[in-house]
Amino acid sequence: MCLAPMAAAEHLTTCLSEAVHHIVCQLGFERADGADLGHVVTVSGQVCWETITSTLCMSDTEEHNLNYVESVRQLGPVCKSVHSYLLSLSAKQFKDQYDVWFTWTDNSELFIEVFEAIKSSQHTAIALGLMKLTACLERALGNVFLMIGKDCPFLLRDLLASRELATVFGQNVMNVLRVFLGSPQSLNLRNILWHGFAAPGEIPPMYTSMLLLLTAGLGQILQTESTPLHRPYFRLSQLEELAVFPDINEEAIALAEDFIDKSGFVVEIMQPYWREALEAYRNQRYADCVILLLPQLETGLRKLFTVVNNCPNRLLTAESTTLYTTFDEMLAKYLEKGDTNQLPTALGDPIVEILWDLLNHQEGPRIRDHLSHGELDLNTFPEEMASHVVALAIVLLHRCCRKGNENVTESECLKAIISSMDSYCSRFHPIGRLKQQLRHCVGCLQKWNEIPRPSVEQASEGPGSEYSSPRTQAISACLVKELVPYLIKRLQPVYSEELNMSQYLLAEEQLHLVTKLLGSSIRTLYCPRTVLEVVALLRKVVSQCLTVSEQVTSGAVTRQQLWLSKSLRSRQRHNYLRMLGSVQYLHSIFSLITLLVTVELLNTRTISEMDSSECRIYLKFLKSLLQYTENMVTYTSPGKNKWEETWDLTEKMQQKVKEFYNRWNDICAMSVAGNTWS
Repeated sequence: MCLAPMAAAEHLTTCLSEAVHHIVCQLGFERADGADLGHVVTVSGQVCWETITSTLCMSDTEEHNLNYVESVRQLGPVCKSVHSYLLSLSAKQFKDQYDVWFTWTDNSELFIEVFEAIKSSQHTAIALGLMKLTACLERALGNVFLMIGKDCPFLLRDLLASRELATVFGQNVMNVLRVFLGSPQSLNLRNILWHGFAAPGEIPPMYTSMLLLLTAGLGQILQTESTPLHRPYFRLSQLEELAVFPDINEEAIALAEDFIDKSGFVVEIMQPYWREALEAYRNQRYADCVILLLPQLETGLRKLFTVVNNCPNRLLTAESTTLYTTFDEMLAKYLEKGDTNQLPTALGDPIVEILWDLLNHQEGPRIRDHLSHGELDLNTFPEEMASHVVALAIVLLHRCCRKGNENVTESECLKAIISSMDSYCSRFHPIGRLKQQLRHCVGCLQKWNEIPRPSVEQASEGPGSEYSSPRTQAISACLVKELVPYLIKRLQPVYSEELNMSQYLLAEEQLHLVTKLLGSSIRTLYCPRTVLEVVALLRKVVSQCLTVSEQVTSGAVTRQQLWLSKSLRSRQRHNYLRMLGSVQYLHSIFSLITLLVTVELLNTRTISEMDSSECRIYLKFLKSLLQYTENMVTYTSPGKNKWEETWDLTEKMQQKVKEFYNRWNDICAMSVAGNTWS
């Protein structure tokens, strides 16, 4: 399905609204007079903060008494002088003069790179440099904040307005930064770039020069303060789970480059960013590639959003009284006034799932957040992440291909990318995470047959010669025979394949069934709150199961070694044999719980149809199951060894499960079957 009719935005000359365009592109040039450079920067390179702060204009009606518009107008001549000054320096002169004053950011090389971009006069390079500069500056300011404060603000505007930074740098200094970065009423350079509103060359380079000098000036102030500790970078640990697309090769890059001119997804004035991003990937500058692409994905989606929701005005930057149309709103189920957002339907579930996984889910990479807040090491940015973003970009470019360009679908490279996208299921939605936990749990339980045991002869030498008692065998058999039929019956409404319950009386077969069931597709978009609450409980249950498994397997290995070395006292040997006597039934019960959780996961789509009383019953049952697994973690811990108590606990739990499913079957029989959530 191609989404070609997007002509409404084809001939835009700017994505900045009239007021934003005026403050960013024109206001700083209104004063024809210049600023005396000698009063802004000393011969030795020291920043004269008093001169700069004296240009700020205060107003009783503006936020924190700062008049942003007039301040930008008055700062214009200062910025022009600073820009001319930096252009007059060679790279060596700049490095010799300012390198030491960038060390507080823990990334001096980046600021040298930004200087070289300014000298190059290449619009995309300057914009890229400004994006990287603002991200690094935010991270560094957060480090300074933590010298005297706790819980660093997530938003840059809140960080700049904090009492802690005003204490270190002075309120007037922070007000200067707020004019450039801190409010929708200001220049707001960081946001209009990172959200994809500013075209190449649209932000005057003098503002990049000014921020470069101001960053050095902050370092000069910090010379009299303690050195801030540099927080470690965030580590992208989810790369294997994102490996869903074929590797991006030269053929794929060429395909994407060809699409730039043919796809309505691209706003024409933004084409240089696209080309530079793909060239960056080709040259293995993976962080640069993603930094340039993410705002363009947002711009392209915003363009499509305005078309399918018939709101062309939302393509431009919002005024200070209205929120930007950002990823969060574009990927939401409903629009601001309650109407259904048509963009998810236009894109289709797989693309929306990929976008949510990449950008929004808390346990996902949240790549735009981490990049824009300076939390990633750009020098070690992984190729796998860049490849994933480029592949997603190719999918979106293709979906919005203009009429007459459909023949590109014959490309085998494109077919492979599209096919990978079509089968995508969320990895980082809570349901996706629960699936991953269950697969891990299955793998752990399947290794229980490798638990080492003393030989029968060795065991007979210690107190108690049998591994298992008739009671544990009875508990294990009863659990399986009584509870498996309940679970198979519970599966029937949500699983189309017919299952023979007698086939799943062995724990190994139950685990195989879990693996099979986890292959079922479960819609994760826009889950009701109750579903998320249930999934959260199920995840806690599985987490406890994994802890029990780890305690049993690691404890058995340790005690086997002590047994063989004859280092166990009589009581410890007896405890060890009782533990071994419990392994079979523990394996049965935790295999069964793993199956139970999987069955309830598949039934989550019916939860939204429950009334409040049914929901309370259901949640109470899951909480009792969680309580059981938490108690089992305690009883099987190395310091407790309460194996007989686990049998008593399991018998009580078994009865609760039976009672719940009997009651639930009665409830379901009286209820009208509902549909999946929409």
